[in-house]
Amino acid sequence: MGCVVAKEASPPPTTASLDRRRRGQKKQPAGPTPVASGQKAQDSLPGAEIAADAPYAGVRKEETEQSPGERRPRRRRQRPDPRLSNPPGHVRGEQVAAGWPAWLSHAAGEAIKGWTPRRADTFEKIDKIGQGTYSNVYKARDVLTGKIVALKKVRFDNMEPESVKFMAREILILRHLDHPNVVKLEGLVTSRMSCSLYLVFEYMEHDLAGLAASLTTKFTEPQVKCYMHQLLSGLEHCHNNKVLHRDIKGSNLLLDNKGLLKIADFGLATFFDPNRKHPMTSRVITLWYRPPELLLGATDYSVGVDLWSAGCILAELLSGKPIMPGRTEFFNTAPYACDPSSLPQYPPSKEMDAKLRVEEAKRYMIDTILVSVVYMRV
Repeated sequence: MGCVVAKEASPPPTTASLDRRRRGQKKQPAGPTPVASGQKAQDSLPGAEIAADAPYAGVRKEETEQSPGERRPRRRRQRPDPRLSNPPGHVRGEQVAAGWPAWLSHAAGEAIKGWTPRRADTFEKIDKIGQGTYSNVYKARDVLTGKIVALKKVRFDNMEPESVKFMAREILILRHLDHPNVVKLEGLVTSRMSCSLYLVFEYMEHDLAGLAASLTTKFTEPQVKCYMHQLLSGLEHCHNNKVLHRDIKGSNLLLDNKGLLKIADFGLATFFDPNRKHPMTSRVITLWYRPPELLLGATDYSVGVDLWSAGCILAELLSGKPIMPGRTEFFNTAPYACDPSSLPQYPPSKEMDAKLRVEEAKRYMIDTILVSVVYMRV
């Protein structure tokens, strides 16, 4: 007959035994909690390090161990502020988001900084009023304001860095200048997907070349002085801001019906440093207004090239026609300059001698007039 051997039931725990058990657990050293093979114990990581296996990667361990009610919200990384010194990539991103083409932001980010592009459908073309080597100019109406403006469509290849660089330089120079006698750039027209660019200017009714060529227009000396004073004031502003225009001519000097003159077309303009020499191209300035040093191929020049062109304008206004018209460079066409040794031998003559001859001629005329008067009285 079988029997069942049963273990004697242990008595229920007393209050004293429970206290001893709690004290024993407190004295037990903290050890790593067993985990599955190949997995690090979460408790073995320092509190300041990132818990790789936490539900949100990149959250600190102290935050994951907090109860759901005590968990602090994660901080989002702040977006870079393009107004601060951020990398250029952030600035380009802001410009593209504002509507600028990516190629323009990449090549001319500084030139368009702070501006928003206008859409082409906000302007209505009225007439074509000018054409140059690198641009066409249109008279247009701003649909939003009704204002008459001039739109200059710039020709360039956005795949050619040099072409875009010249265009960007013109915009940067125009934004750098601010003077009553320098044309004002009012905006730019393009779109994110566009490969063309229009420069928006205030509209001017005339240019100096057109007025000078008119058979009904003859400038008086006071009028010439008025126009030249405005031209030289605008050039002074350009040169004080270290800008060479390098294409002063009548067609680039605009006039409105109030007699205000403005220097325009800065497509060949460049910045210069009078204290630091660096080579520049001599293939600038329209031939009729190009100074001798550029005709001879000089690459080190300064404000004098613009002032020479201004002098040619002065002579043209006084005489009524260009003083040095030509289709080719003056020194490289026949008849060529002769050798100094072949020049004729002149009698001695100085400026003082010329003045004496003039005074002698005046005295002779006075004596002749007096003799004539006396003879008539007799």
